[in-house]
Amino acid sequence: MKKLLLLEDDRSLIDGLTYSLKKNGFGVEVARTIKEAEKALAGQGFDLLLLDVTLPDGTGFALCEKLRQSGNRVPIIFLTASDEETSVIRGLDCGGDDYITKPFKLGELCSRIRALLRRSNHRVVEENILRSGNILVNLAESRVFLDEEPVDFTGAEYRLLCLLLENGGKVLTRGTILDRLWDGAGNFVDDNTLSVYVRRLREKLEKNPSKPERLLTVRGFGYQWKE
Repeated sequence: MKKLLLLEDDRSLIDGLTYSLKKNGFGVEVARTIKEAEKALAGQGFDLLLLDVTLPDGTGFALCEKLRQSGNRVPIIFLTASDEETSVIRGLDCGGDDYITKPFKLGELCSRIRALLRRSNHRVVEENILRSGNILVNLAESRVFLDEEPVDFTGAEYRLLCLLLENGGKVLTRGTILDRLWDGAGNFVDDNTLSVYVRRLREKLEKNPSKPERLLTVRGFGYQWKE
């Protein structure tokens, strides 16, 4: 049974969510404040977190940022009352994997939870290897293989591919990607150059670069590697 932590301070919403999640086969622990959530996280492991944005003693964004900074990669879905672009971007930029806007259908939430858990379980990062379908990246040797055949990449293209694979299924904003693509010599990657790198990755890895199936554009936000 997958165990979820629900961070929510609305008691009426807690009751409905807890009932529905348990009925769908999930174990659920509830926290009503950031402090309670941190205590629960310190004492046990969870397979996924559902975080409300506005809490009595802080925000779900701040908790997410703290977890990511500590290296905790547990999947996170934000429960937000706002679907404004700035709120969505803030949630994704701070390390969230998905968001759902209140009021939402409980069936849709459960479907999103299952999809995120599948993506998390299928992501393989072991012994300096990244895998996604027929693509393999040997991190120790900085080499990429497609159908077991080597594919040549520039340094920036390689870093972009690794970033996407490490965050498979997650939408990365262009701003987040640009921040991460500075190289050790301080060479800056601008927005237009990023578009070129994305096109080159598609040309090298997609069956039909004009209709990509893996490296998707999420309009208004950024890019997503579909596993």
